[in-house]
Amino acid sequence: MPCSAQRSEDMWHTFNLVREGDHITATTFRKVQVDKGTGADTERLKLKLTLEVAAIEFDAEGGVIRIKGRNLTESEHIKLGAYHSLELELGRAFTLKKAAWDALDIERVRQATDVSLSADLAAVLITEGLAHVCLVGGSTTLVRARVEANLPRKRGAAAAGYDKAWTRFLDHVFTAVVRHVDFGVVKCLVIAGPGFAKDQFKEHLEQEAVRREVRPLIENKEKIVLASASSAYKHSLKEVLSCPTIASRIKDTKAAREVTALQDFYDLLATDATRAFYGPGHVFAAAELGAIQVLLISDSLFRINHVEKRRKFAELVEGVREAGGEALVFSAMHVSGEQLNQLSGIAAILRFPLPELEDMEIPAEV
Repeated sequence: MPCSAQRSEDMWHTFNLVREGDHITATTFRKVQVDKGTGADTERLKLKLTLEVAAIEFDAEGGVIRIKGRNLTESEHIKLGAYHSLELELGRAFTLKKAAWDALDIERVRQATDVSLSADLAAVLITEGLAHVCLVGGSTTLVRARVEANLPRKRGAAAAGYDKAWTRFLDHVFTAVVRHVDFGVVKCLVIAGPGFAKDQFKEHLEQEAVRREVRPLIENKEKIVLASASSAYKHSLKEVLSCPTIASRIKDTKAAREVTALQDFYDLLATDATRAFYGPGHVFAAAELGAIQVLLISDSLFRINHVEKRRKFAELVEGVREAGGEALVFSAMHVSGEQLNQLSGIAAILRFPLPELEDMEIPAEV
């Protein structure tokens, strides 16, 4: 399958699609010895290689995938069977070949090409002296900027110094928003945090946009909303996504559905534990009884190189859907996916109570 990653989300999808044993073809650059008649010289040549994947790494911040594997391309410069590496980045074309594409691979490709599944949400999480500018997509949550400042105390002689430092801090956050938030893509910019810092920043943002004539901010003023959050750290995004105002703006997206489903699971776990289970052992047992209404499973479980285990997880997802249930594959790059991974990466909401399952000791291994 030939393709090219155009967004940071595409890189995450690619990382989840490529597994050990797959064949990947892409261009790369190599320093090779070239004989020009006057002695050997070193040149940097552009080569097209096909590797049998042995290892894959993803640099989320840099947006780069590094692949190591055995060369399958006949070349005068690189030995057949020798181990080499490739880097995939935005805009670089590659071709991926698998022995078999399972249902989860096909769904991953659909997610990558369906624009409606992207949340397109930007968030500024802010409190006094700390701010994070985050981009929330259909499958990834990335912190694009972190702004910190040591603010002096408000009282006494330091009060004037505080005001200057506070304004300077707000200016730095403003600059980060202008640099990282593309209103051609973003449907909503939410400013959230504890206390009054969020309100003051929104006011500063609007005033500076007019003063500096930043047209994207002025023209998209209606897309900027306030929300409450308990902190300015990334994990507080789950509170932001649960806010009714924000949820209504991204209600049809994958990220919003994941947040809602995870909250429903936690609510049931607290009020009716016989209908909420987590861990592979209990979830597979519930599936065998046809009891799963909503399956919550992390995509990190599908990146394992154990073919049989991956096949069983894939069959679980397909089985739940065939039985009329809903299967949600959470992204480990979302705050909701991070929460689910703390529960072993798999959980289920049941159609009916199974008190006998609650008391059973079931091995966690698939």
